[in-house]
Amino acid sequence: MNPHTSTSQRPDLALDLQSVAFGAIIDELGREVPITESMIQQACRELDESQQRQQPPKD
Repeated sequence: MNPHTSTSQRPDLALDLQSVAFGAIIDELGREVPITESMIQQACRELDESQQRQQPPKD
């Protein structure tokens, strides 16, 4: 695909671009795994939960 091809000409690419946050991680086997919005949302939820467990109770 050349850089001037739009996603409207490649509907499969448009779907991929919607689910990928334009980043990747390298897994334990050395494979590149695209970072998705759902992965980011899950990480944020886990961080919020972790922060809530660490905060002392309010009086």
